Amino acid sequence: MASTCDSLIEDIEDMVSFSDPTPQERQSIRKSIIPRSRKKKELMCNEELQADSLIPGTQKIWMKTWGCSHNSSDGEYMAGQLAASGYKMTDDPTEADLWLLNSCTVKNPAEDHFRNSIKKAQEQEKKVVVAGCVPQAQPRMDYLKGLSIIGVQQIDRVVEVVDEAVKGHSVRLLGQKKDGGRRLGGARLDLPKIRRNPLIEIISINTGCLNACTYCKTKHARGDLASYPIEELVERARQSFQEGVCEIWLTSEDTGAYGRDIGTDLPTLLWRLVEEIPEGAMLRLGMTNPPYILEHLEEMAKILNHPRVYAFLHVPVQSASDSVLMDMKREYCIDDFKRVVDFLKERVPGVTIATDIICGFPGETEEDFQETIDLVKCYRFPSLFINQFYPRPGTPAAKMEQVPAHVKKQRTKELSQLFHSYNPYDHKVGERQHVLVTEESFDAQYYVSHNKFYEQVLVPKRAEFKGKMIEVDIYEAGKHFMRGQPVEDSKPFTPSIAAPLQKGEVSGLMQLNCPLPSFLLHTHTGVQTYTHTHTHTHKHHVNVSVSLHVIFHSD
Repeated sequence: MASTCDSLIEDIEDMVSFSDPTPQERQSIRKSIIPRSRKKKELMCNEELQADSLIPGTQKIWMKTWGCSHNSSDGEYMAGQLAASGYKMTDDPTEADLWLLNSCTVKNPAEDHFRNSIKKAQEQEKKVVVAGCVPQAQPRMDYLKGLSIIGVQQIDRVVEVVDEAVKGHSVRLLGQKKDGGRRLGGARLDLPKIRRNPLIEIISINTGCLNACTYCKTKHARGDLASYPIEELVERARQSFQEGVCEIWLTSEDTGAYGRDIGTDLPTLLWRLVEEIPEGAMLRLGMTNPPYILEHLEEMAKILNHPRVYAFLHVPVQSASDSVLMDMKREYCIDDFKRVVDFLKERVPGVTIATDIICGFPGETEEDFQETIDLVKCYRFPSLFINQFYPRPGTPAAKMEQVPAHVKKQRTKELSQLFHSYNPYDHKVGERQHVLVTEESFDAQYYVSHNKFYEQVLVPKRAEFKGKMIEVDIYEAGKHFMRGQPVEDSKPFTPSIAAPLQKGEVSGLMQLNCPLPSFLLHTHTGVQTYTHTHTHTHKHHVNVSVSLHVIFHSD
């Protein structure tokens, strides 16, 4: 019998024998059966529905960002989108389910920290998603294998990538955004974001640059220049002020090159932005390389003198040797840099010029380095970023003959000693200044403010000062800061035109001026729709109608 069954049964239906009751007979028998009553267990009533822990949008995320203010802005946008989708952003990496690591590729130490954080996350069995310039430039690195990656122009899709990473899938989005063949600046500027500081808005005005510096790895990640349209940038600034921001930072790999790809320029953008800045609020310009600021010096001087623009400009020189600058492919000579600095110092009294210097670039001689020392002695830059040269993989400079490590270290030390030998603010003791208070000091003992020249002034930590323009008397000066005593008869001035968002609150969602239904906070399976139309009037008396139509995928 067993052998017959083994040879004949190929389908479950073959197990029904001719002697089995027919379906009609089974139905008749079922009607005559009286079900036995069962006593429900008391515990059944108290059971809670256990949600699947792998449902995306229910996890806690810790995000770490390294690098420049452009990277910081990208991080704020990614955090905002994740929070708007239901994820909880946490400051505690140990309680997080997933780590989102936003990297910087400028120097070896930054990448080392990034790589070590990935290893630490894996040791703690955390899910990992990586972003920023390192994976964009080198996605095939061994330590990135199997990890989900968000490209620098794909930050608007962070929720999709995190959703898949939560499920255990690996996703990589590294493509470039284009419109009709023209490269775009990146993700939309109107995306939700969580500002690290609710009082400060960081706006990326363009991505990429026009240079091809031989030491730079960022170019591999950010690519060629791609600028945002002026109208989009102005609207972003306008929205920021409507959310209580009192300070805007403009950022990019080279703000001076802004607009060259779309038929405009930096001064044109700045004059438009200045129109939107409320009284008492301030605008800070980002880094600009010398070649692209030379033709705009007259206009830039006028803009830096504007009362609502910090008289501050970050102009990297990198070296004072023309031969080194040529090897770096910096596309300017030291006389060009001096012309920029001298012109602005003459036309913008008190202007702060910050600069960068690389010590020990391949081929740098003692004479080359001495020229850099002489430049610093001449200008006594109040803000100087000193970097020991690190050869970045895949760059032309990595293949050049390297300066010995001990020589690079010695030159870095010598330049640092020179920088710390002078105090740029001693002559300001006794001055009365207006300062804008925007954050807390690292030791939490003071509030940090900045004067018109973006010089740091520490003031007493009084709640009524935060986000305000106050008047202070400078009574002490250090290497990197001054201390100010509030003037007794002076009242704090509020530059914000609205109450600032709370720390951790998502920017952009309040524009609708109505609570969003809770189902908008998650996207899963199934379909629902929600439509909302809202009309409001800007301060410039322009009626704006916003129509929101959401297709929602629910369980």
